[in-house]
Amino acid sequence: MAKIDLDITGVERTEFGKGPSRRARRAGNVPAVLYGRDVDPIHIDIPGHDIFLIVKDNANAVVNVHYGKKKQMALVKAIQRHPVRRDIIHVDFQVVHAGEKVEVEIPLLLVGEAAPGTQVEQDELFILVSAPAISIPEHFEIDIEGKEAGFHFRVEDLVLEEGVEALTEGDRVLVTIAEEQEIVVETEEDAEEALEEAVGEAAADAGASSSDSE
Repeated sequence: MAKIDLDITGVERTEFGKGPSRRARRAGNVPAVLYGRDVDPIHIDIPGHDIFLIVKDNANAVVNVHYGKKKQMALVKAIQRHPVRRDIIHVDFQVVHAGEKVEVEIPLLLVGEAAPGTQVEQDELFILVSAPAISIPEHFEIDIEGKEAGFHFRVEDLVLEEGVEALTEGDRVLVTIAEEQEIVVETEEDAEEALEEAVGEAAADAGASSSDSE
């Protein structure tokens, strides 16, 4: 069985609702739930700083969750963040086993610089895969160094580790290199000229209509 080096210790909750959750957060903890096919949901409070360090570079981290005298290997399945401060306010842990495969979204990381005169269009930021619970990739790299306009990178072009299977269609385009588009920035003078032209045209149209009615 593979060794998981990440550990976090929680305290099982005996109170539920918004009040106890707020008190836990004020104390520097984060409410969490641990669940799985063979485990009834267990509600715990975990140290906020510890979970921040665990997920800051890998949102799909697998950790040993300790509570009381028990320990479960679990995948960080979902993270809820405060809409303004962006700090973690709740975590879902899914119990996993060494030989099990899980479905996770893996981030795509662009490496290098495309050829001059081009622009990079990243159509997808993540890709859904099935992977062994104990060896989930942290990210997939896509090399765009020197790539010219017309280059496309698809799901089928990814180099996947053994046991990892893409669940997104193979022909799905992830990255496109296109010709750089010239961006016209309208100055204040341009806007004023356009307004004057529009006013002049409107006045001319009004004058013509008046002459026709006479």
